[in-house]
Amino acid sequence: MTLAAETVGEPAVNIAIFGLFVVVTLVIVIRFSRSNRTATDFYAGGRAFSGRQNGIAISGDYLSAASFLGIAGAIALTGYDGFLYSIGFLVAWLVALLLVAELLRNTGRYTMADVLSFRLREGPVRTAAAISTLAVSLFYLLAQMAGAGGLVNLLLGVSGTWGQNLTIAVVGILMIVYVLVGGMKGTTWVQIIKAVLLVLGAALMTFWVLGKAGFNLSSLLGDAAATSPAGEAVLNPGVRYGASDTTKIDFVSLSMALVLGTAGLPHVLMRFYTVPTAIQARRSVAWAIGIIGCFYLFTLVLGYGAMYLVGADKINAAPGKANAAAPLLAFELGGTLLLGIIAAVAFATILAVVAGLTITASASFAHDVYNSVLKKGAAVAHQEVRVARITAVVIGVVAIVGGILAKDQNVAFLVALAFAVAASANLPTILYSLFWKRFNTRGALWSIYGGLISAVVLIVFSPVVSGKPGGASMIKDSSVDFHWFPLDNPGIVSIPLAFLLGWLGTVTSRERADEARQAEMEVRSLTGAGAERADAEPVSTESAAEPTPV
Repeated sequence: MTLAAETVGEPAVNIAIFGLFVVVTLVIVIRFSRSNRTATDFYAGGRAFSGRQNGIAISGDYLSAASFLGIAGAIALTGYDGFLYSIGFLVAWLVALLLVAELLRNTGRYTMADVLSFRLREGPVRTAAAISTLAVSLFYLLAQMAGAGGLVNLLLGVSGTWGQNLTIAVVGILMIVYVLVGGMKGTTWVQIIKAVLLVLGAALMTFWVLGKAGFNLSSLLGDAAATSPAGEAVLNPGVRYGASDTTKIDFVSLSMALVLGTAGLPHVLMRFYTVPTAIQARRSVAWAIGIIGCFYLFTLVLGYGAMYLVGADKINAAPGKANAAAPLLAFELGGTLLLGIIAAVAFATILAVVAGLTITASASFAHDVYNSVLKKGAAVAHQEVRVARITAVVIGVVAIVGGILAKDQNVAFLVALAFAVAASANLPTILYSLFWKRFNTRGALWSIYGGLISAVVLIVFSPVVSGKPGGASMIKDSSVDFHWFPLDNPGIVSIPLAFLLGWLGTVTSRERADEARQAEMEVRSLTGAGAERADAEPVSTESAAEPTPV
């Protein structure tokens, strides 16, 4: 590991840039923590962010290490098929804009469960939604933590098992500090800064790569194809997902998970509550689509640039393989300094995403399980926030332990599971709740638990976990093979199954929807009327005139 770090840069420079970023963001988090006076401040940033600010923050939340490192690497190795990831991630935002953003903002308060339980039996539905939220968030966290450990270990020259474990622990501790001190306000500003750095860094590398090709994209693509072992096939679909009928079906399954799962990701949905109105929620998504769209266009140039300037052999020989394509390209373009900057941007990306995931999971447990289910809504705001903070610490510790255990595993498995659960369990239930008047509690429970269980079971018994040749599965021993599901992603089965179970549970139940609550939800979701909330409840029992910071 030390040798690899020395090969791609100077650890001292990377440490200095990392340290500068951590200090700057901690100062920002502490600065904004002073204005955390209510539960709404801690959970939703006081709903004080504009559509533009929230759109940039959503971009920071959404563009994880998988987007920056993973997609560029996938394009560098497979060409056109790798770019299909970018298309799927971007198109997903149209689903969020058209079906989720405004309606969710009008109907909910802090979490996804607010919407799902609006007209159904609160206890079981909130519990199911919280379990789904925690499952998605935890597996997403494990992937980010493992990715953070691998990136920092590579670029800082950390070697040895204990050194790698310590790196993951430090990332987890920083994540916990950001959430505990800054809440949603501090986390949002970290995400805004990270999004700006990420887009600027990607733009700089993109124009640099195009400059080496005479600012001629066709020339770049031709040069990349000439250096690729696959030749001109990398300019057409089929290198990765056209080898067999199974891989073609697998691509359809993955596309379903990416496109539909995004609109069900809890940490993305929670961002819609940080704006004051539904109009701003729509503007948030519009800004996010623009920024994310530009970024994914940059990945096209970066991926083919890495294919041309770095080469598949060097990428495959590096630690992390495809994930090393962007850092190796940065080193090839600008040497140690550019590599250090891009490494810091990637580190910022991971920190912002894990902080957003942690605050989402902790808010879901405190608001949906502790207050709404265990305390029957009787807990005061400061008690709820205290539980959220304790939960954030617990989640952080679990993420650190899980990241350490998963540091040598295939983290793509964890990301795929997170998207599969979100697409299977969350989105069907949200759409049924918003648009189907007859939908009831049994339908919600069958949909959530059915989607969750089916997605997990199918992935556990898929080639992602065992059975792939060459030790490409999560279990590296190729002699261990217990898979019976042929696809890497279960979306093509688990998503329709979740919709079916939601319908079946509803039509077989004698429960009838509360017509008054249904009418109120419909009016509120479509018009925003009656959506004003008592958001200024202080988080302490002291006078609201002089609230104690959370």
